[in-house]
Amino acid sequence: MAQNNQDELGKILWAIADQLRGSMNADSFRDYMLSFLFLYYISLRYREAVKKELGKDYNANSETPILDWYNNNPNDIEEFEKQMRRKIHYVIHPEYLWDNIRKLAKEQSKDLLTTLTDGFKKIENDSFGNTFEGLFSEVHLDSDKLGRTPAERNTLLCKVINTIADKLESFASSTDSLGDAYEYVIGKFAAGSGQKAGEFYTPQQISSILSGIVVLDCQEPKNGKKPRLENVLDFACGSGSLLLNVKKTMGANGVGKIYGQEKNITTYNLARMNMLLHGVKDTEFEIYHGDTLVNDWKILEEPIPGNHLKFDAVVANPPFSLKWEPGEEVEKDLRFMRYGVAPKTIADFAFLLHGFHYLSEKGTMAIVLPHGVLFRSGREEIIRTKLINDDNIDAIIGLPQNLFYSTGIPVCIIVLKKCRKTEDVLFINASSDEHYEKVKRQNNLRDEDVKMIVDTYRERAEIERYSRRVSLQEIKENSYNLNITRYVNLSVEEVSVDLSKVQKELKAVDTEIEKFRAEHNSFLRELGLEEI
Repeated sequence: MAQNNQDELGKILWAIADQLRGSMNADSFRDYMLSFLFLYYISLRYREAVKKELGKDYNANSETPILDWYNNNPNDIEEFEKQMRRKIHYVIHPEYLWDNIRKLAKEQSKDLLTTLTDGFKKIENDSFGNTFEGLFSEVHLDSDKLGRTPAERNTLLCKVINTIADKLESFASSTDSLGDAYEYVIGKFAAGSGQKAGEFYTPQQISSILSGIVVLDCQEPKNGKKPRLENVLDFACGSGSLLLNVKKTMGANGVGKIYGQEKNITTYNLARMNMLLHGVKDTEFEIYHGDTLVNDWKILEEPIPGNHLKFDAVVANPPFSLKWEPGEEVEKDLRFMRYGVAPKTIADFAFLLHGFHYLSEKGTMAIVLPHGVLFRSGREEIIRTKLINDDNIDAIIGLPQNLFYSTGIPVCIIVLKKCRKTEDVLFINASSDEHYEKVKRQNNLRDEDVKMIVDTYRERAEIERYSRRVSLQEIKENSYNLNITRYVNLSVEEVSVDLSKVQKELKAVDTEIEKFRAEHNSFLRELGLEEI
């Protein structure tokens, strides 16, 4: 589907959400709205696959064609579902498909609430073979937010589902378009969530910068994208938009497997839905619910350093300056032993070192962090010094302030590698007014601004008042301070004025004036007029 149509579909979905949530908090209604869109998507995709599988036995004239087939062919159901699991990796019992849910809503059936409740549980526990347990755990259909009584909740759900169905059916949407439209709605909810938005959403422009950098050839970025990334990790993945951006940047079959970790249970579920909505098969991604700093994900717990999982690309936009309290045992943690433990109350370097620990020798990591990591003293200075001396920091990119929904502070992107060819650090200062636009309360990076950052990194170009390659020696002479303005100054040099030269020019002008005045007065005298 064309981009403008995808945008239009996203706007339609957001208009539905804005219309229906009423007085309900946007964060609360988000979970209901996005879950219904997810049910619509997997039902539509399943219906398309079933229609192809059943051929002439599929009754397209029926409101519930798959339910009809089940009723007419009870002896063939088991084999049919095995076939569907092989082909599309999941099965949805027809009673819980969107077609039937829509039919109940249209009829204002009192069974809608119980059918949806049972359907969500069935999809969690059975449809995907137990791999999506708890997917709808934060969608509370018995909540007072939907109504005080089951009847009131049922009535509201009928209204929500009918409205979604009418709009989507009139738009003739496809599974290909719904993923990007879903992403659009997530972004709109983020815009209205204030401080909470940072928990689940990275603005697309920033995602595009991170993605555009980590997909490039590690040793020779000028060569362009790698042919393939075996895997990619985002250890604070939120809704998964950053991981999906990497996959989109690499193109079809460009990423082997996606790995994400998320601490917030609601956002964790959102990420899993988002993957499926973008056509990522359940075998192509793994999202883990857990605390990155505790590092309790079994696949990352290999005790032998050389045997643990490594990633070709690591991207992250972790919580800024998160408070944490590392115990004494953390000193022995393999992630921190070489560089040191981040200070209590500020986990920025803990997140960085976690991701860097799992980066492969041929991989690239790009992480968004507050500027304080570039110059703060104490333990952070020790970690920063070690990273610089080991030649692990490849680039520092300064971004404008007020790009995020959750904070107005300016941030930076740090690019790290374990094996670098260059012997300098590229500094990009993209924070000046000409490199972004101000839109209402939020600043925005335009497509050309994103492209300039990625192109400058790829070419390692030096541009006046924008980018500069800085030797490690110069950084050491600056006491390992990576403050971007030390190396790329945005101030415009004042033009020096030669006062003696200006004085001579002014005298010459005065002489010319006197010459022409005398000539003019001679004409006035001839005419008998008063001189000037």
